[in-house]
Amino acid sequence: MTTSPQFLGDVKTDYALIIREISHMSDKGTLTMPERFNTQFWTMLDQLVDGSSIVIDRPKNSRHPDWENMVYPLDYGYLAGTTSSDGAGIDLWQGEGGKTDVTAIICAVDLLKKDSEIKLLLGCTEEEMVTIVDFLNTHGMGCYLVRRDR
Repeated sequence: MTTSPQFLGDVKTDYALIIREISHMSDKGTLTMPERFNTQFWTMLDQLVDGSSIVIDRPKNSRHPDWENMVYPLDYGYLAGTTSSDGAGIDLWQGEGGKTDVTAIICAVDLLKKDSEIKLLLGCTEEEMVTIVDFLNTHGMGCYLVRRDR
């Protein structure tokens, strides 16, 4: 049985302890994060959403302001008062139920803009997640969906 390291508050030391713990958890070349990091990550995202205002600036069935043929299949917007890698608010997709629980994230790469970022999926069903991935992958982006285990 592996015990969790005690963090000392020193970034270099704590980082070394985390790397050592992760290296012991590798199974046949597949690396899995310790569950406590997984839980902490999703909890922090929940807190970020709870402490921010959701702005939907591209409602379902609206057209992209620059590309007329690009129609949003679900509500798309951002978290006000946050910053993503492009300098704007953290992007989000919201499912039709209007819920605000973080159900997944998408890691997206846009070769046209030469950037990458994370997009939050709020209250999305499995079908809605597939719709978003299909939309992004057919509009000049590549993306990877990370579902939240519940």
